[in-house]
Amino acid sequence: MKNVFKLTLMVAMLFSTTTLFAQKIGRINSQEVIVAMPETKEMQTKLDAVAKDWQENLETIQVEFNNKMQEFQKNLNTLSDAARQVKENELNSLRERATQMQQMAQQDMGKQEQELFAPILEKAQAAIEAVSKAGGYTAIFETGSLVYFDEATMTDITAAVKKELGITETPAAN
Repeated sequence: MKNVFKLTLMVAMLFSTTTLFAQKIGRINSQEVIVAMPETKEMQTKLDAVAKDWQENLETIQVEFNNKMQEFQKNLNTLSDAARQVKENELNSLRERATQMQQMAQQDMGKQEQELFAPILEKAQAAIEAVSKAGGYTAIFETGSLVYFDEATMTDITAAVKKELGITETPAAN
């Protein structure tokens, strides 16, 4: 009876050790995947267009401010106190408008980036999960966040995820 118990315990330990070593662990460079996705380039193109619109509006206000400032400085000695006060108020108003527009531009750009990036991230995550499940991986780690890993025991699934997303070539470095 005692021998049967020892044998059972040894078999249980053997199976638990085998199960522990049978786990597949992978790694991925998700940034590489996301940069390679065509949706990311489309997102950047849209963001660049929005940024250009905001920049043009800001430049228009800046030109208007500069013109009014030059006019104000040119006529400073000939303006009455009341007229000078009106011109100063106009300049301050333009400066405040430019500051508000810059803040609005930053908020809008951040909001647009979040809205455009969310579906890209979801698509990449779905592909990572699909490849992980298909490959029988129990864990996938981000390559850049690992302090140490043994190349022989951890599979890089970046190429498989790119394939899952239909990405066939790596974009040229900017």
